[in-house]
Amino acid sequence: MENFLLLGICFGLGLFFRRIPQFPETTPKVLNGFILFISLPSLVLYHVHELEISVSAIMPTSMPWLVFGFAILFFYTFYKLKLMTFPTMVCLVLTAGLGNTSFVGFPLLETYLGKESLGYGILSDQLGTFMVLSFPGIILASIAMDGKWDFLTLVRRVLGFAPIYALLLAILTRQWEYPSALKIVLLRLGDTLTPLALVSVGYMLDLRTIAGHGRYLILGLGFKLVLAPILVYFVYSPLKDDTLLFQTILFESAMAPMVTSTVITIEKNISPHLASLMLGIGIPVSFFTTYCLHLLIKGNYI
Repeated sequence: MENFLLLGICFGLGLFFRRIPQFPETTPKVLNGFILFISLPSLVLYHVHELEISVSAIMPTSMPWLVFGFAILFFYTFYKLKLMTFPTMVCLVLTAGLGNTSFVGFPLLETYLGKESLGYGILSDQLGTFMVLSFPGIILASIAMDGKWDFLTLVRRVLGFAPIYALLLAILTRQWEYPSALKIVLLRLGDTLTPLALVSVGYMLDLRTIAGHGRYLILGLGFKLVLAPILVYFVYSPLKDDTLLFQTILFESAMAPMVTSTVITIEKNISPHLASLMLGIGIPVSFFTTYCLHLLIKGNYI
């Protein structure tokens, strides 16, 4: 409950800050810079270093890659049919193709499936969602921002993504135990990600832009909250005998758009208003759709 309360307060603060002069138009850019260079690397350094990897990790970590690939094919089809621009396509791939598998995902998993599901959830988030964002996600965002495919430019963009270095450092230092003081510092810095990101998105959120993005918003959220879970259900149905694993993968696929990918989309100016709508409206709507999914599972309909 406290996570949902935090979500509402931070969105509200973002909306409020937009209306007072002490917070200029560059506020989201400053907040996003702190998130990408401090908050997210701190979380990666802590969680990837502490993560216990096993054979069972393959299935939950593969789901985000599947959904992201499906998102590219789905939205690229609309782009080729000239039903949307390339930046709009990339915005929808980055927001609808990546899920909020941690901040929203973990509390919902614990609520509906119990604490036992969190291990699979962490694997899905850290080795799945984050990896997709760090490599194909950043590459796609860079192409949309630069307007062309240039290998050296893409390499520089990926290497300019600070969390990549945190990921490599976390992997290289896995054999050594972090000092307890360092763990506390990393956790506290990492804890700033969600509040700052939600304030940033709240600042950017302008419901008046729905008129110009309505059909894309419906298409993006329809994919993220309905089509993606349906795809995952059929692909991973052979795992039904392992009930907890299967249900965790299914629930994680049904989460709202990812906060960090939305921040990157806004920061790189790739249809930023649509991105903020996808997250700002997608999170509350996902509470209803995941509850419906819970009822279907509880009733043994799936």
